[in-house]
Amino acid sequence: MDEIFNRKSTRKFTEKKVADELVEELLRAAMAAPSAGNEQPWEFIVLRDRETMVKVTEFHPYARMLHQADVAIVVCGDLTREKYNGFWVQDCSAATENILLAAEGLGLGSVWLGIHPLEDRVAGLTKLLGLPENVIPLSIVALGYPAEDRKAADRFDRERIHYDKWQGQRQYNQ
Repeated sequence: MDEIFNRKSTRKFTEKKVADELVEELLRAAMAAPSAGNEQPWEFIVLRDRETMVKVTEFHPYARMLHQADVAIVVCGDLTREKYNGFWVQDCSAATENILLAAEGLGLGSVWLGIHPLEDRVAGLTKLLGLPENVIPLSIVALGYPAEDRKAADRFDRERIHYDKWQGQRQYNQ
């Protein structure tokens, strides 16, 4: 529960290197995610090359933290491994969230950079990384040791909870 409630988006990183063993631990966490029909349609590309990470910022306007991040993980869906059409997005989103939560537990900072469904970002990353047409990039997780001390936000909102059917604005017993 600590990782869930303490997770936050980190956009500034120190120069400290993230060990390969930690990256593998993050990938193990990603692959522990649930998937439709247990097909596990994900593929992961680990980015450590600074030039490649900087090139992402040429087509992704919110990816500037890749100039500082020590490592990034690109989460992709392989359409040939998809048992139920369209569910690769949910499967790869679950894998992405597991990376974020595992990073928090390992003392790393992370931030989710959305790629899919924005065609310019998908096309840019596909070209940059030489992805085959059956592999669609969903997200990039920028990772490193945080250079900022951000606090996680409490996002709980009772007004968004409905029971048994949609009830509009609801009064709750406290």
